[in-house]
Formats: sequence, structure tokens, C-alpha cells
Amino acid sequence: MNRTDRLYALVEELRAVAPRPRSARWLAEKFEVSSRTIERDLSALQHSGVPIWAEPGRAGGYCLDPGHSLAPLGLTVEEALAVMISLGMLAASPFRDAAKSALRKVVAVTDDRRLRESADLASLIHLLEERNADAPPGEIAEALRTGNVLQIAYVDRNGISSSRNVEPMGCIGKGSDWYLIGWCLLRDGIRAFRGDRIIEAKLTAERRPRRLLRTEDLGIVRGQLRKISPSEKFL
Repeated sequence: MNRTDRLYALVEELRAVAPRPRSARWLAEKFEVSSRTIERDLSALQHSGVPIWAEPGRAGGYCLDPGHSLAPLGLTVEEALAVMISLGMLAASPFRDAAKSALRKVVAVTDDRRLRESADLASLIHLLEERNADAPPGEIAEALRTGNVLQIAYVDRNGISSSRNVEPMGCIGKGSDWYLIGWCLLRDGIRAFRGDRIIEAKLTAERRPRRLLRTEDLGIVRGQLRKISPSEKFL
């Protein structure tokens, strides 16, 4: 979790229990950082105008004014349900952490009544998956964003292990499987790496000009590749 997301999550955690306090140690354990980091974050929030104060004593901690809240998000019940389903489908993807963070933000700013109705509807929706695939490393999402070359430890379909340096070009989701599409510097060509076969991934400091990913270069035999980016028919 980056600092921006952590600051947002801190406010939501304190808002959820307001006016009861949370200690810096408790918050540090929850967000897996040091108590000093939490105290710096809370100080930054206080300086930005968020009404957080400290209560002394053994049972004390940091409190948030219960009247402080974020602006409501005007989603209908069906729209909130669609967001829940869409983000839930990313649970086995390289973007799972961002999806969880986004869902927390949607929940935090959705009207309570609509949220309850959406949650009731969501309980009727199930995703049928062929198997429980291991989620790909989150570094894939970071490499796609930054363009840094990714060093991966990969096991192919025959169980053969190799180490590759890959220029990230894109990501493809098919059912519960996610594939990193990249220019393999070892093979000097485009390759598809199934996410659950990427044992380890590390960002390198090397950055190269982003290569254009064309559908015809992928050699897809069955299925049609659909882009996620908004098109006119959705706007």
C-alpha cells in the first residue's frame, strides 16, 4: 500500500470507530508499518485539516471527529453492484491490491442504504472459475505503469525454470488466468507468461521505450481480444 492509499485508509479506519480511539501501535500493526510512520501520517493529516486528535492515557489513542466524512458517491444500487462485481473479478489478477483499495473507497463514500441493498444483491452473484489460480505478482502492475524492465523467475508448462528480463507490453485476462505480454530479452521476441507460473518478479532500474502491442503479433487462435479502455458507446 502506498502512502496516499494509507492516508485514506487511516481516515476511514478512524471514522469507522469514531469517537473511540485507535492507538498508533494498533494502526501500525494493521497497516504493517512502524508506529513512527503512523504518527507522521497522522500529523500530515492533521496539518491538512482532518479533525484528528490524540487522547492520553493507557486506553487512549487517536480519534476522528465522527462528523467528518467524505462526500457521498451518487451510485445507484445497480451501479454499486456492478463496481463490486468488476473489482471482485480482479481478485486473481496483478491488480488485486488496487482493486481492494478501490472497493474500500467506494464502500466508504456510498450511501448506507444503497450499500446494504447492493451487498444483498451481491450475495446472489457467484463467479464460476475452472480452478484456483495463484495470483500473479503485484510487481507486474507496477511494471506496466512505469515501463521498467521486469526480471522474472518463470516455470513453463513442462516444469522447466528460467530467469527472464521482460519489457512489459500489456496484460491479458482469460477466465481466471492472467498473462503478462512482454518482449523477452532472452528470446528477443514477444512472449506470453502465465501469471501463476511467474514465481517471482522484480522491477529493475532499466527502462526502455514502450513497444506497440498489436493483436496480430499475439497469434490468438480462439477468442477475441477486447480492450478495457472506455469507448464512445460507454460514454
